[in-house]
Amino acid sequence: KIIENGLLPYCWVVLKRDNLRRPRSLHHSSFPFGTLPTMSGYQQYGGRPSFPPPPPGGGGGGFPPPPPGGAPPPPPGAPGGFGRPAPPPGRPVGPPPPRAGPGGIPTSAMAGMRIAAPPPAVAPPGESQFRSNPGPPGGGRSAYAPPAGGPPQFSQPASQPPGQFRPVAPGAQFQQIPPRGGQFQQQPPPPPPGGQFHPPPGQFQPPPAPSQGGPGQHFRPGPHGAPSMPGAPMQGGHPGMQMTPGAQPQQQQQSANVDFSIQVPSRFLKFTVKKFPQSAGLAMACKVPTGGVIRPLAPLAEDSNEEGDGVDVVGPSPAGIVRCKSCRTYINPFVQWIENGRRWKCNICSILNDVPSAYFCHLDETGRRRDTDQRPELREAVVDYVAPPEYRVRLPQPPAYFFVIDVSLGAVQGGMLARCAEGIKKSLDELPGGDRAMIGFITHDSSVHYYVLKAGLASPQMLVVSDLQNLFVPAPEDLFVNLEDSREVVEAFLDSLPEMFAKNQIRESCLGPALKAACRVTQHIGGKMCIFQSAMPSLGDGALKFRENPRIMGTPDEYQMLRPANMWYKETSLEFSKAQVSVDMFLFPYHYIDAASLGELPRRTAGTLRTYPSFDSEVDGPRFVSELKHTLTRTTAFETVMRIRCTKGFKISNFYGNFHIRGTDLLALPNCTSDSVFGFDIVHDEQNGGGPVLTVQSALLYTSSEGERRIRVHTQAMPTTNLQNEVLENADTETILCMLSKQALDIAIKNSIDTARTKIQQVCIEIIRAAKGGGARQHGAGYPSQQGQEEKETPANLKLLPLYCLALLKNVTFRGGNDVHPDERVQARMDLACMWVPGSRHFIYPRMFSVHDMAAGVGNPVPEVSMGGRMPSVAGKDKIVLPKVVNLSAEMLNESAVFLVDNGVEMVLWVGRAVEASLLSGLFGITSTEGCSSVEMKLKKEGSDIAERLDSIVLALRESAGTVPKVCVVLEGDVNAESRFMWHMVEDRAAFQGGTYSYLEFMTLVNQGGSTARTGTPPIRSGTPNGMGMPPQGMRMPPQGM
Repeated sequence: KIIENGLLPYCWVVLKRDNLRRPRSLHHSSFPFGTLPTMSGYQQYGGRPSFPPPPPGGGGGGFPPPPPGGAPPPPPGAPGGFGRPAPPPGRPVGPPPPRAGPGGIPTSAMAGMRIAAPPPAVAPPGESQFRSNPGPPGGGRSAYAPPAGGPPQFSQPASQPPGQFRPVAPGAQFQQIPPRGGQFQQQPPPPPPGGQFHPPPGQFQPPPAPSQGGPGQHFRPGPHGAPSMPGAPMQGGHPGMQMTPGAQPQQQQQSANVDFSIQVPSRFLKFTVKKFPQSAGLAMACKVPTGGVIRPLAPLAEDSNEEGDGVDVVGPSPAGIVRCKSCRTYINPFVQWIENGRRWKCNICSILNDVPSAYFCHLDETGRRRDTDQRPELREAVVDYVAPPEYRVRLPQPPAYFFVIDVSLGAVQGGMLARCAEGIKKSLDELPGGDRAMIGFITHDSSVHYYVLKAGLASPQMLVVSDLQNLFVPAPEDLFVNLEDSREVVEAFLDSLPEMFAKNQIRESCLGPALKAACRVTQHIGGKMCIFQSAMPSLGDGALKFRENPRIMGTPDEYQMLRPANMWYKETSLEFSKAQVSVDMFLFPYHYIDAASLGELPRRTAGTLRTYPSFDSEVDGPRFVSELKHTLTRTTAFETVMRIRCTKGFKISNFYGNFHIRGTDLLALPNCTSDSVFGFDIVHDEQNGGGPVLTVQSALLYTSSEGERRIRVHTQAMPTTNLQNEVLENADTETILCMLSKQALDIAIKNSIDTARTKIQQVCIEIIRAAKGGGARQHGAGYPSQQGQEEKETPANLKLLPLYCLALLKNVTFRGGNDVHPDERVQARMDLACMWVPGSRHFIYPRMFSVHDMAAGVGNPVPEVSMGGRMPSVAGKDKIVLPKVVNLSAEMLNESAVFLVDNGVEMVLWVGRAVEASLLSGLFGITSTEGCSSVEMKLKKEGSDIAERLDSIVLALRESAGTVPKVCVVLEGDVNAESRFMWHMVEDRAAFQGGTYSYLEFMTLVNQGGSTARTGTPPIRSGTPNGMGMPPQGMRMPPQGM
């Protein structure tokens, strides 16, 4: 039967290795080729007595019997194979398929027969005796250590194809692997100690098999004509060929099995480095902040042609959502498939997981699942799972919108109330949720006003509660209504709201009691709450006191005004977060309003804060209405939580953004929008060393506006390195800047702004110093050996880092001096904490466009074929051509020029005193600036070619945000307005400690490694510092496309 089945050459290999010294039972769980049918009349080999029969339940050969139960055996029609393959872990051992043996006797009738093997040889002195490896817990794969003495030497072709028998290093263990696709594959025993067998690199072939074979055999020629095992891989092998459990494969093999071409789109996730340092010592030597920034629900690019959000959806399946049993990682393209697809190795914790039978699929010759192209979760780095019922605590709630509006004197007279009603009414048709959306209102001054919007009412009914101590909520079921059913009543209320309080003379505000009432109304549903406040809360719970102190502004004690005055708003925000309510706050202060205390509400509920100082309905109204509409109508996920995991050996240490942390790593996000951004640090785990691949996976569990529970999973795999220069040459300067700004925000709150500025400067100097002296392999404690090294030039990717860090030092968030209002600094801090990478770069280093010398095509859609084949800088869906960008230095300003500065939040148009009359007429409708002030100059939007093109540019720059920008005009010579405009000239010296460096002086400081930092006065030097980021003359700013 051995000859008939073509097993003779393989049996010969094994039997010769055992040297026929001692009989040993060959049972299917210890025989390396799976189940071998016994042969009629062949019970003892060589006349020697056989071993006793195997113990009950299988096993034999020193192996424990397989566990009872388990999954059913593979289906009978599996292609090819030698007999029946060895069962995978957890599967019962059954008889092989019926097959006629010699003489016509069915093999099933030979169940009691067994084959006795030669006895194992006794190990020489000093060597371990023959022993068996019990295999992984729960049974499954079996392995044994070969006896000393080993087989005779074999010859092998000079160039041996891989994927056949693979010799293992001495001391390793030999393992039986279940077949793939019902076919047979095997790894051979290792060469014996003592160097008896020395094959050349690669694998070796057994002697050629007979041409005839029994049924079920499928041989295919190898690359050199030798037969290969059925299902055996060709060149390179496949991930299914694994070592025994507990053995660690080589790092190069792990890295080679990862397809790094599968990437999370950069609109979702960006990392500070593309190759992570492999050790903590190397990370310390590189000085680069290691981490990432994620935008889970990022929209498609403006020029994208994809439908929806461009993310594939994985629907429900009988197998459910496949996850790691240990760390709960979601199945992803970077896991390793072993045992022919029956198990997979988690790429986060390295635990082996069984594949559910409903999810099983055979592997191809490269070890890739054959259904990979049909499963988005195995081919894409970003997928959306439709969550089964066990992923929800309650049924998905309808999208709910609740508005808490201040109707005190300041809100009415400034026009905020009218603009608020206008913005809400314009958004009703586009609110996410459609006919499921719910809506409600509360207004307040010195009392709380409820509004019954029940369907069928001719007009809304107002209920007033003046007792702020014993506040109660009347008729709560009628205060939160379905928008579609009560649309007429809601619109009637919004139309009458400004007139309802037109004569209100109350200046006080009871925001705290109003928030308590709103929480009671919304706590059973959750949703989004919008707060509109123009006066400092002064009555009831949450009342605040005036604490603005100009004496400490610009001093180390200024951080006191940037912290909450009390804990009431923090405690209230936690109640909102628990009730799944997110707060978006709009402030309209005419004096100090304590934004630091009020900002706790949006900060801990994943909301946003927007401030409109000295609100003017005519000037600021369009911007406020557009931003309110964008806030209400953008893509929003409800009842959201997010967790980020990374490979064993690394860990997530800190998070940045607006959220509340439950436990240690679960981000509670009542709402997550398309603008939500979160940062996180990745550090090395001291207990475990990093491997060759770092995998980061984020999972966002949310309810869509359509009421469907989903899980968005982002999985990114990156290589690691132990070379300092590779880490630094693969650093992303813009992402480093974004992460550094978020880290500095925490330092400014916990310590002081001066400490944050010192940290920014120190990190910049250390990164450049490491980049110029890096490239050494780590030794000892992880620090590089610098012997014999010369100072190198700064890598091109880091040359702009000093410019960005200098701009960050002078940004309104961190700049010194007493000219930054505390509320303004808080607003800048909230903006920077939630900014995406490109947005943070523009906010830190604004763009200054030259308007007075725009070419003819600027401000119009780009032509299909641009001049010279070079694509100009464009913005918006229509690809509006932008003007040229100049340096942020006062040297560029002259009296005949006009410049537009845009930092993503505000726009400023600087106008020289001697601008040509034709340009002034086209932009402002005047011919001279004599006798004009900055406030009096109104920018035209139409009526001339230059005005229309400039308006197209302004709108295109804000098109992605969906807002209408406010353009402030600054006339040269206007001291107050121009002094603030100079804040944007970050390449010049500033008048505060730590900001007295110009760009040229700061680069000199960085080049010298901070040696002049102790002098207190920057050196005055001329020329270009050697090797630093000075772009060519006339183009010292960062490239526009970065």
